Amino acid sequence: MVTTPITEEAFAPYGQLLSGQPDGTRTTIAEAALDLSRGTPRFYVMELAHGRTTFTRITRHHQVTQVLAAVGGGAWRMAVARGDGPADEAPALDDIVAFEIPGDVAVLLHRGTWHAGPFYDEPTMAFFNLELTDTNVVDHDTSELDVRFGVECWFDRRLPS
Repeated sequence: MVTTPITEEAFAPYGQLLSGQPDGTRTTIAEAALDLSRGTPRFYVMELAHGRTTFTRITRHHQVTQVLAAVGGGAWRMAVARGDGPADEAPALDDIVAFEIPGDVAVLLHRGTWHAGPFYDEPTMAFFNLELTDTNVVDHDTSELDVRFGVECWFDRRLPS
């Protein structure tokens, strides 16, 4: 899957981008999209000990928006698909897009957005993760792409022509 640099416009169907701003700046529209009202928020540093570059599953959360950001400023990748279709409808392969995310940008996923990642090139990497305390227990809808389509997806970092 071709990985493209992330922009606010390209990412808008899937969520919002959060980037640095001066202290004292009023709440932005992007920040206002955060919704943790359906449970107890959990903000933690998620350490991943593998440099994943392929995936066979894509997941979504119906109850919460989710924010992910790299700790330490390293670039990373994520695959996403719109999650605003019927509750029981998994994305088609053609609906999944991949983004390269610079280390100084956080992504806020809309509630229901399908996502796979984070992915990165280093052996280990840490990410700030903001979701609910039980998101991965009670709000974890996964589509197995290998079972549905017989594929393993990987990131092609060439820009589309």
